[in-house]
Amino acid sequence: MKQKMQKENIVKNPIRWRLTGLFFMVFVLFSILILRLGVIQIIKGEAYAAQAEKTDVTPVSYSVPRGKIYDTNHKLVVYNIPEKAIIYTPPKNPQQEELLELAKKLNTFLVMTDKEINKVTDRDLKDIWLLEHNNGTDLITKKEEKLYEQEKLNDRDLYQLKLKRITESELKKMDKNLAAIYRKLSTAIALTLTMIKNENVTEEEFAKVNENLDNLPGVDVTTDWKRGRTYGETFWNMLGEVTSADEGLPAEKVDYYTAKGYKLNDRVGKSYIEELYDSVLQGRKEKVKTVTDQNGNVVSTETVSEGKSGKDLVLTIDMEFQAQVEKIMQEELVSAIQKPHTDTLDTAFVVAMEPKTGRILAMSGKVYDRKSGEFTDFTPGTFTYAFEQGSVVKGATVLTGYQTGVRDFGEIELDEVMRFKGSGTFSSYQVMNRINELEALERSSNVYMWKTAIEIMGGKYVPNGTLNIDPKKIETIRYYFNQFGLGIPTGIGFDNETAGMKGTNTSTYFQIAIGQLDTYTPMQIAQYITTIANGGYRMKPQLVKEIREPNEDGNEPGNVIDEIEPVVLNQVDMSAEMLKRVQQGFWLVTHGSKGTARGYFKDEPYNAAGKTGTSESYKNGVKTWNLSFAGYAPFDDPEIAIAVIVPNAYRDGYAQPHSAANIISQRVFRAYFDLNKKGWPTTK
Repeated sequence: MKQKMQKENIVKNPIRWRLTGLFFMVFVLFSILILRLGVIQIIKGEAYAAQAEKTDVTPVSYSVPRGKIYDTNHKLVVYNIPEKAIIYTPPKNPQQEELLELAKKLNTFLVMTDKEINKVTDRDLKDIWLLEHNNGTDLITKKEEKLYEQEKLNDRDLYQLKLKRITESELKKMDKNLAAIYRKLSTAIALTLTMIKNENVTEEEFAKVNENLDNLPGVDVTTDWKRGRTYGETFWNMLGEVTSADEGLPAEKVDYYTAKGYKLNDRVGKSYIEELYDSVLQGRKEKVKTVTDQNGNVVSTETVSEGKSGKDLVLTIDMEFQAQVEKIMQEELVSAIQKPHTDTLDTAFVVAMEPKTGRILAMSGKVYDRKSGEFTDFTPGTFTYAFEQGSVVKGATVLTGYQTGVRDFGEIELDEVMRFKGSGTFSSYQVMNRINELEALERSSNVYMWKTAIEIMGGKYVPNGTLNIDPKKIETIRYYFNQFGLGIPTGIGFDNETAGMKGTNTSTYFQIAIGQLDTYTPMQIAQYITTIANGGYRMKPQLVKEIREPNEDGNEPGNVIDEIEPVVLNQVDMSAEMLKRVQQGFWLVTHGSKGTARGYFKDEPYNAAGKTGTSESYKNGVKTWNLSFAGYAPFDDPEIAIAVIVPNAYRDGYAQPHSAANIISQRVFRAYFDLNKKGWPTTK
């Protein structure tokens, strides 16, 4: 019996031990599980919760209106026009099928603009067709499926085959309005607000979308803006443009803007004043926290910080004066082309500045189309287009002669026909005999200036002799010309400004003295004449004089944030006495008994001084003449300086048929003093 019980215990004990071991293992596993759950809930619970409800903060730029632009008299020039808009914030991982379903819902409410519908391509239509037809499975043969399984065809190969087999008749049946909406949705950037429609959104469209937002995930309604202009075409190009919501950042400047924190679909200034002052006009972007679920779908959005409209600009430009300048130019161009031998004439430029500050009062370029009878604005040409400016630069030549010691006050030179061995003859428009530098300016002697330049370059004119100069010394002349802004950037601030071209023919280097070698822009000539007018200070040309707080309640600018102070770029090396001597020469040009511009200015009450210019040029292989004038008024206390050039004014071989540059200058001066209501200066 005892032996039997021992045998049974031997049989049962292994089972008991096995069960005990099993229970122990289960206990250990449960303990590990409980411990793991504790770690997840207590230690990492917050992190996992954050992952389950991840948030991203994205800046919104288009919902923040840009700053306004006013003229110097605080008249509104550029403003924002509110527009209803339908917007979309895509999830992190949008599925194409879901986007198409959303597009179909929106298609019942929205009619896209012709511009958007015209952007739809056959490829867009084919992609939608595939989504609506089981991804085009029926377009692939069994043989092609086997090749795909054998990896002899890849996904791209199959996709291209499907695209080729969608017929034109199938595409013609498709809804292009739907395709335009889908195109907008499918190209949107994840978690970034994107415009679906912000032009010509009707009240009904806006209301319908707003009523159905619960069934339109990621879609919302808001108010957008577009730029409006009070003065129409006046000063059009220089005000600049802003990119659309579709354009976003300019492709050539994406790296620049993204480095500054911009998003790809941000609207920015893309030309001239809008671009140059974009950081001021842009405003503070609204920041929105986007809450997404585990699948990347947008659950909700919450404004983290309110946006603020961009700051306002106050220009130096007087828009009434600007409009009159443009009108004068157009009238005088039309008048000039009625004269004989003017078939090469179609353009004129004007720049008007304050001599003491460098502030630009008006600037314009106009191009006339003889076929249509219409004008094109080419104001940027005042600093991007350089010409042989002619005798207007002779003041700089005289001053360079003083400073280098080759000329003294009142020094006499013989104005004669200059003959160089093997180089033909050179002369002024008439022989003037013995003259000093004041008479040379008054009567516009070429010979006096050529002899001055030759001596600066180490030579001496000898009748019928060889022209012996040190070509390297032309850089001495250019050095002093540069001090007036001739041949170097003016500092106006635009990347496309040109400094002009340097002549390279050493045998004609002396022509630099009469503006017939190097080329200069109208803006450079304006800077040059202001430097002489103000006593030797080269001023930076400025288009903006103030930055102001936005005023949401009206059309007047807000409080001044920053006043743009005048900037002196350099002071010329010449003494005050030298400058006064040339100023006197310029006054003789407009008032002297033999002054080249006396017929236009001697009886004008604003008492102008200045210099006329005529220079050879070429257009389409035809030799032509440019006409120019640079001057300022009143002579004793200058308020305005102007530079005018009419390129290719008439063909070579004819007596000067018109004086458009002088007439434009006369009328611009008159317009300025009339508009400023200061009375006509009477000092002579």
